[in-house]
Amino acid sequence: MARIATPFGPKTTAAEVARGIDLSGRAVVVTGASSGIGVETARAMALTGARVTLAVRNDALGSKVAHEIAAATGNRNVRAAPLDLSDLDSIREFSRAWEGQLHVLVCNAGVMALPLQRTARGWEMQFATNHLGHFALASFLHGALAADGNARIVSVSSSAHLLSALDFADIHFTRRPYDPLLAYGQSKTANILFAVGVTERWRRDGITANALMPGAVATNLQRFNGGIRTPPERRKTPEQGAATTVLLATSPLLEGVGGRYFEDCNEAKPLDEETETMRGVAAYALDGRNADRLWDESERLTA
Repeated sequence: MARIATPFGPKTTAAEVARGIDLSGRAVVVTGASSGIGVETARAMALTGARVTLAVRNDALGSKVAHEIAAATGNRNVRAAPLDLSDLDSIREFSRAWEGQLHVLVCNAGVMALPLQRTARGWEMQFATNHLGHFALASFLHGALAADGNARIVSVSSSAHLLSALDFADIHFTRRPYDPLLAYGQSKTANILFAVGVTERWRRDGITANALMPGAVATNLQRFNGGIRTPPERRKTPEQGAATTVLLATSPLLEGVGGRYFEDCNEAKPLDEETETMRGVAAYALDGRNADRLWDESERLTA
């Protein structure tokens, strides 16, 4: 398959990608949209005329951000709703309250390099929040996505997937020593494999999914990792960091396309073709067998 190339690049902003896109009346959910690139993703999606729901842990902050986006874009169909991706009950409540079709689900929320924490079910927190929560959310909203007939899921991953494949024998670090960055890395690998799995299983329902690396953006995400360390010349603004997400959510070039990984608004090269550090996509992150194994385990855990 030829890699998908676009006229956009690393300095493109989300608003530039969204320009000329009309999603009037279509429903969009963006998780983690109360800060960082999530806010800019939601703002750009609002510019398309979509009905945008900010799925956030802090409902008060989310409502404030939704009001600001509505005022700035002139789109009154922007709202916030509470969602804790580490809590299956919260995910069920959000999903049960959803009404109508869903055109785009942006799985943006995430945590990075946490000290060891576990959910009430004993799951390692980064894997639980970054992958399992989004897996459960998409599964519970499958009917709404299928009803749209041409829905997209956007899975925000990271170049950190290159740090670790999935250790299926010990995903939750119950036997091996806990390493915050390895835990983050395997959760980001899971984000890509999730896109592969969705496309394989749900394409017949008109649902496709792709994953992406947003780029190096200074946000609250790095608070447990000593702050951003990427050289200044390679950093992006939040508006630039949200561009690839908005591309995957809206571009006609992605019509019917799924199971791929993008960076800087273009499909990434396989790792063995890329020489620059921490760029490209690892083969294990696109492997269909790994995607199947992860899907089965995710279903078992969240059932």
